[in-house]
Amino acid sequence: MELGNNIRRLRFDNREMSQEELAAAVGVTRQTIHAIEKGKFIPSTLLAFKIAGFFGKNVEEVFHITDNHGKK
Repeated sequence: MELGNNIRRLRFDNREMSQEELAAAVGVTRQTIHAIEKGKFIPSTLLAFKIAGFFGKNVEEVFHITDNHGKK
C-alpha cells in the first residue's frame, strides 16, 4: 500500500499554483512538495492537514491509500 495524493491537480485547479507557492503557504520547501507529489515522501499528519486546509479540502480529498499499482 502507498499514499497517493491529488496535490498536483489541486495546484492546477488553483490558478496553476507553483510548488514554490504551495510550499511557502504551508511552511515547507518546494522540494518537499515535489517529493510528496511523486510519492517519495509521506507528510506528517500536521503537514497533511495544512495542505488540505490550504485547498479547503478534507485530508481524504487530498490523500488516499492505493495498492502498489496506483489503484484506490
